[in-house]
Amino acid sequence: MKRVVTIYLVVAYAIVMFGCSRQTEEGQVKKVIADIQAAGEEKDVKTIRQNLSMSYRDPQGFDYQGIHGLLVGYFFRYPKIKVYIRDLEVSVLNTQADAVFQAVLTSAENAGSLTDVIPQLLGVWNFDVTLKKEDSDWKVTSARWQEASLMKSEE
Repeated sequence: MKRVVTIYLVVAYAIVMFGCSRQTEEGQVKKVIADIQAAGEEKDVKTIRQNLSMSYRDPQGFDYQGIHGLLVGYFFRYPKIKVYIRDLEVSVLNTQADAVFQAVLTSAENAGSLTDVIPQLLGVWNFDVTLKKEDSDWKVTSARWQEASLMKSEE
């Protein structure tokens, strides 16, 4: 009887530890995007870089080191940054993932509504982010961003 109870407890523990707390791959990718969003608002370049692959390269010509300079310059230029992510769609295939979303950037401190955001809008950007599973963590390997068409001025 004692042996049965011990086996039951071990199985129950394993279910609780590995079954209930296990996040889906899609959920893990969404968490990486959310972590980068929060780090951007805190101007935490270190945390952003921890979510990037050392092999990061993007179509804009930035690599792992180059993206650091872009972030530092942007954070220096804008003292306050608030990021809103809309329409986040994630697709995962084995060890590759894509996240497509729109980011609204503003320098408004207390942006509770659209009327608070618009006067201090820094831009609306469409992102297409590629991630790869490295060891057990999802890392951004590339990001393509483009100003949303509603933000482009007529020239």
